[in-house]
Amino acid sequence: MQYDAVLLDIDGTLVDSNAAHAAAWSEAFAQFGRDYPSAMIRPLIGKGGDKLLLEIASLDAESDEGQKISEARTEIFKRRYLPGLKPTRGAAAFVAWLLDRGLRVHVATSATQDEVRALLEICRAEALAPQATTSDDAARSKPDPDIVAAALKKSGAPPQRALMIGDTPYDVEAAVRAGVHAIALRCGGWDDRHLQGSTAIYADPQDLLDHAVDWIR
Repeated sequence: MQYDAVLLDIDGTLVDSNAAHAAAWSEAFAQFGRDYPSAMIRPLIGKGGDKLLLEIASLDAESDEGQKISEARTEIFKRRYLPGLKPTRGAAAFVAWLLDRGLRVHVATSATQDEVRALLEICRAEALAPQATTSDDAARSKPDPDIVAAALKKSGAPPQRALMIGDTPYDVEAAVRAGVHAIALRCGGWDDRHLQGSTAIYADPQDLLDHAVDWIR
């Protein structure tokens, strides 16, 4: 097999949650008198919250207001949006297939640790929770390569034997900067033009599973 380890993003890749995250951020900003519609925020989902705060509102994530907005976003997302989220097409079957193949499967996400388990439950991938690398494990969030590099280190695989699967340009950039091949999925809302740099592009986890022979060997 071409790969020993697969590094998986969650939001937009295994769970259809990108729009929900944008809406939660928009509502959190509104609580502090800042009007940023979710359509403005949506293109930044996939980056870490620290980068989003800086780019949208010129706020340091460690500032008092930055921390309060982040905390409000977390609460809004968990209370209003998380219960209604659905997995992307084929997500559970794809994760099960990877594990059955004996691949080392590790999560590499910009989500926080306290959100990861709930998101993985949605796509029936709770088994990956102990191997999750999150924004809490890296100094810099995506598209910096730190999260991917940390997940790669946990996997024990060399970069040339690992594959990152994600749905945003930030996943692709982080993987490339970490020396890891990337496969991009369109189910997060990005088109092929924005996913350049990836080794291949598929519609969603089911499409990737259906064409496994094209990339796994």
